[in-house]
Amino acid sequence: MPKLPARPPLPQRVLRMALATLLGFASAGAGAAPDAATSDPIARFLVERGLGDALIGQVRDRASDLVITAMNFLGVPYRRGGQTEDEGFDCSGFTRYIFERSIGLVLPRKVDEQASAPGLRSVRRDDLQPGDLVFFNTLRRSFSHVGIYVGEGKFIHSPKSGAAVRIEDMTLAYWARRFTGARRADEASATANAGDRAALESNAPAARAPVPNAVYLP
Repeated sequence: MPKLPARPPLPQRVLRMALATLLGFASAGAGAAPDAATSDPIARFLVERGLGDALIGQVRDRASDLVITAMNFLGVPYRRGGQTEDEGFDCSGFTRYIFERSIGLVLPRKVDEQASAPGLRSVRRDDLQPGDLVFFNTLRRSFSHVGIYVGEGKFIHSPKSGAAVRIEDMTLAYWARRFTGARRADEASATANAGDRAALESNAPAARAPVPNAVYLP
């Protein structure tokens, strides 16, 4: 995985409250007083990372379930091959987990396969919207790292060993040079997948043997 600058970890309690704060700002609207927002430690956490009113407005206006779900896992540690909150996430394990649980679209496990997955369409960099998958060349492969765009030039991802799910600035030189494309979930495909999943779950036997998690490199 890419060599990224280390950031001081935040307490898990603070990280877990970030989602609630984000939703609170969204419901309060853009007219909230800046002083009141920055007096809240969670608000400061978002502001310090460049997540201001414009981003919150985008999340609210576009009702991005993907972004809201992804924010809830800030601080979950990276784990190579990981694809659950309990065991940790690698980059593609994180995006797969978020897409399945937010919109019901089951992505392939590998990064390059996610880039060509059915139900996703290519989008231009200047047309990015919250919830889009963003891909990077970090290992001399066009699609070797993936995250989820959250707005205002930022994306959320599980970056590397020793780090945790966090938000990065795509305009930084490292990421800007390595950006290789973006994909957006087709609404009809996501809806169909969600319906199929719900039907399978409702018809499933009461007790099912667990399926072992596949392990792939990010």
